[in-house]
Amino acid sequence: MSTATAGGAAAPGPPAPSPKRPRRMLGTRPWVAACFLLPALALLGALVVYPIGYSVYRSFFDASGDGFVGVDNYHEVFTDDRIRTALKNNVIWVIVAPSIATALGLIFAVLTERVRWGTAFKLVVFMPMAISMLAAGIIFRLVYEQNPDRGVANAVWVSVHDTFKAPPPFPGAHPRDDRLFTDSDGTFTTRAAVRAGGPAALPLVGAKPADMKGAEDAVPARDVAGKVTGTVWRDFTRGGGGTAGTIDQGEKALKGVTVEAVKDGRTVASATTAADGTFTLPSSADGALLRLPAANFAVPYNGVDWLGPSLVTPAIIGAYIWMWAGFAMVLIAAGLASVPRELLEAARVDGANEWQVFRRVTVPLLAPVLAVVLITLMINVLKIFDLVYIIAPGASLDKANVLALQLYQSSFGTDVNQGVGSAIAVFLLVLVLPVMLVNIRRIRRERQR
Repeated sequence: MSTATAGGAAAPGPPAPSPKRPRRMLGTRPWVAACFLLPALALLGALVVYPIGYSVYRSFFDASGDGFVGVDNYHEVFTDDRIRTALKNNVIWVIVAPSIATALGLIFAVLTERVRWGTAFKLVVFMPMAISMLAAGIIFRLVYEQNPDRGVANAVWVSVHDTFKAPPPFPGAHPRDDRLFTDSDGTFTTRAAVRAGGPAALPLVGAKPADMKGAEDAVPARDVAGKVTGTVWRDFTRGGGGTAGTIDQGEKALKGVTVEAVKDGRTVASATTAADGTFTLPSSADGALLRLPAANFAVPYNGVDWLGPSLVTPAIIGAYIWMWAGFAMVLIAAGLASVPRELLEAARVDGANEWQVFRRVTVPLLAPVLAVVLITLMINVLKIFDLVYIIAPGASLDKANVLALQLYQSSFGTDVNQGVGSAIAVFLLVLVLPVMLVNIRRIRRERQR
């Protein structure tokens, strides 16, 4: 820039300032930043990059690690029955477990906003997150125990079942002598027809002492004109002695046993034994056979085989949801706290009911948080291992198998083949990558808003 003088000549002005060089990120030299990042990069390479690279390399070799087999290990991943079962179970896990856990977390987070004890409820639901997978597996192995006296799940299930259907009074009891024979369906029937005026004696043995607690002494049935009477009792005298087929002193009655009179395969009358073991049938039972139905002596209902081949995977998924529903609830509750309340109130003013507010306002506003929870749980269940290994018994382990467990069994189990194990590891990485990419794209879109 120049300035004009009195004589018209232009004089040079002060030099224009040179543009400042942009300040580097972190205000320091690149090599200094690299020195600080180098330890983290070395650790990342040693714990992540190298294992991934070596797993890919190892997956092309045989069990010994010396013979190159190409893609044979990957072919086995898709043809071996155990691995295919593991893959099918992983699909079930990815679809069911994250969806239910996220849905429960959403329901808990919304409902607990309106109750005074909501914080205490959230604390209780979140507490399982403080328990390790190993401890949770041991807990639910006991919860799913088949014996109702030990397993909580079957104790509840059997209690509900027995509420609507009475348990058998004397499971395991059977005839003492040949006066009764056993039918193919487990019922006991007299060999000879009974007549009115002649009391019938139906001796049984094998009744468990626990079922005989509080039982009264058996007494011979009285002769009632025109009716069929009899006694059902446990023909056993403590300490030995007594006469078989005869009611001896101290022998106990079998109360609550159903007795049926059968003619030509048709039940014409029935009765239930009293506390002293006696029963009385009407005159229509004259000349009939007496039958003791199998329901009197059947094995008591023992609940559901939760860890059997058909239910073991849903049972383990239930244990996982018990642990992770609290995680989903806490994250969703944090997102719910940031939802503008004026939007909810505006919807209510416009006439929307609570269900419409929840479905059309709350859920759309929480969509980013729900996506984070869902994706996090999907990645988590793809590598599920501990719960399956601990909860599933040996007989059902193959049916509950998942890829992470199969990876362990192939690499370190009885038939060690680390080539196949490495192929499974690479396959798991390939399954996780799309979910990770979706999550990364979502994060970038949120940063651009």
